[in-house]
Amino acid sequence: MFTIDDLADRLGGYLPSDEIQQVKRAFYYAEQAHDGQRRRSGEPYVTHPLAVANILANMHMDHQSLMAAMLHDVIEDTGVSKKALEAQFGKPVAELVDGVSKLTQITFEDKAVAQAENFQKMVLAMSRDIRVIIVKLADRLHNMRTLGALRPDKKRRIARETLEIYARIAGRLGINTIRVELEDLSFQAIHPMRAERIKRAVAKARGHRRSAMREIQSSLQKSLDEDGLNGTVIGRQKHLLSIYKKMRDQRKPFAEIMDVFGFRIITEDVASCYRILGVVHNLYKPVPGRFKDYIAIPKANGYQSLHTTLFGSRGMPIEVQIRTREMEAMANNGIAAHWLYKAGQTSHPIAEGSHARARAWVKGLLEMQRHAGDSLEFIEHVKNDLFPDDIYVFTPKGDIMELPQGATVIDFAYTVHTDIGNNCIACRIDRHLAPLSTRLESGQTLEIITAPGARPNLAWLNFVTTAKARSAIRHALKYQQQTEAVMLGRRLLNKALAPFDTSLEELDESAIKRAFKELDVSSEESLLESLGLGNRMTHVVARRLVDAAHGDDTYEHPAGIEGSKAVVISGSEGMVTNFARCCHPLPGDPVVGHLSTGKGLVVHRAECKNVADKNDPDKLFALEWSDTIDEDFPVALRIEIESRRGLVAELAGLVTDADANIERIGIEERDARLSTVNLTLSVKGRVHLASIIKRIRNLPNVSKITRLAN
Repeated sequence: MFTIDDLADRLGGYLPSDEIQQVKRAFYYAEQAHDGQRRRSGEPYVTHPLAVANILANMHMDHQSLMAAMLHDVIEDTGVSKKALEAQFGKPVAELVDGVSKLTQITFEDKAVAQAENFQKMVLAMSRDIRVIIVKLADRLHNMRTLGALRPDKKRRIARETLEIYARIAGRLGINTIRVELEDLSFQAIHPMRAERIKRAVAKARGHRRSAMREIQSSLQKSLDEDGLNGTVIGRQKHLLSIYKKMRDQRKPFAEIMDVFGFRIITEDVASCYRILGVVHNLYKPVPGRFKDYIAIPKANGYQSLHTTLFGSRGMPIEVQIRTREMEAMANNGIAAHWLYKAGQTSHPIAEGSHARARAWVKGLLEMQRHAGDSLEFIEHVKNDLFPDDIYVFTPKGDIMELPQGATVIDFAYTVHTDIGNNCIACRIDRHLAPLSTRLESGQTLEIITAPGARPNLAWLNFVTTAKARSAIRHALKYQQQTEAVMLGRRLLNKALAPFDTSLEELDESAIKRAFKELDVSSEESLLESLGLGNRMTHVVARRLVDAAHGDDTYEHPAGIEGSKAVVISGSEGMVTNFARCCHPLPGDPVVGHLSTGKGLVVHRAECKNVADKNDPDKLFALEWSDTIDEDFPVALRIEIESRRGLVAELAGLVTDADANIERIGIEERDARLSTVNLTLSVKGRVHLASIIKRIRNLPNVSKITRLAN
């Protein structure tokens, strides 16, 4: 069994003796605190923190991280407090332990909410000290290695959480050794039979491939030696989940996946990497389009390497990765390489850069957290951001920006800055104007055009891919809806106060505060917002305010929608004024407003059947159109016309000539001779619609045109 003395011997390779003694002291403290506690497997509990510390020792983590690993369950599972740990081992270790400790489980209705809340708290701890997540990953890795004692359903739940969150975080931080093992252990827990079959097939295939692997490895090494290049060629093995995903997603048989031979060439410096690339391309023909230079443009997690695919002898595909020793350390240990170099009191630009990128990523997580509505929304953003394939695009100044595959112009704008995204109105891709929904490709240069008064569009949520863009758009729309609801609520309340010959601005402040107390609201803004969203009755609030101002109850309530000044609408009020789809009201139509809970003011045509239900007249408002309207409004028409070839093109040309747009068109055959055309147009108002209908009537064989409602 692995002991503290075994660990101390390993630590002697990179830590000074006084720091090793501190790690040992933390172990003995944890051993005493966990005395009598056992794991599900029956082993003494202290074997778990010792194993976690051993995983961190493989990555050459610093002594404080190792001490935190020893103590990470002490706060939760024993009677020891954070203050006691701070007194014994210092504030940095106590803070690390507090961040890593399994967080106190709050009672939630849903286990998913509890997991999301805990992850959210862990992100806050990561923002204070990035080592928290490295210790947490080591903790999760040992728990996954010892899942055997748990029930199958619990195994699967923990494995899914590991796969969705922890393995992806390890990948995002570049800690490839932990990521691969977490993925394979999770796969074995979720699909034990599939994992076992693939494992047996891999072992069998390796036996058959051994001679071919040796032959290719030998020829690669011989070519390097002949050119005087210092490089070591090693075979690269695919892990279980990677094989399974390729079989499932690419619908490839196992034999086809195993036909690809993978090699890694480790050398001394960057110049040698490119020289070796030339040698292997001379030895075997490269596959066009399969070369990737992650040295010039590193991945977001700091990964650097040259990737190429070659045609081997007998047409066998060979995948080769070429990198320096430092890049190899980064690929395996990621952000932990920062401490690997620090342990020797030296620094390295690759490791320092990885650490800086990790901190920037955590900063991005915190920004997402502020914008997210709740912990479940936040964790969904994080899952979506961890981590698809990347593309690389350029700003007009030549800076490289990294985005996930499928990212759009809007994603790019929000990656540059949240304010750029919020105020974005147009874009130039390689100096040509392009739609905001355009999917980006590597190598493009983008210029975002902004306007001070511009606002995000709800439709953007249909095509953005990055979590930052999605959360920022939702946050901006929520704020926009709140602002517009307050403005609408003020207008509606002043309309309800008009019959009392007063307005909100004229009421005494002390009276308003008394009314707020009766209405159980905290501020004027929250009251107006609830009025604008239709969550409160304006006449009730108006009456309370008037009563509070005069100290009596003698004022008559204004009657329904009659006898009071109409609310003026222009079509540009925003998210809390909606135009009913049932009747498609147009400027010039007599209209009425219905205050719908949560939606705000819904505008209907006065004769609309859906407003005929006037059981609640206090929610109805007289409306009139503004004289200055510059918006387009949808309207639905039904046209009965004789069938003929080219009818759709004829209608489309006619509508375009009338300066209108077709939003939707559909044709139904009534019989062999007649067809019904259902047409949805965008028009300026009744007058504009009348001119379009007149043009359509002039078409031959039109028998009837109906404007649809309800």
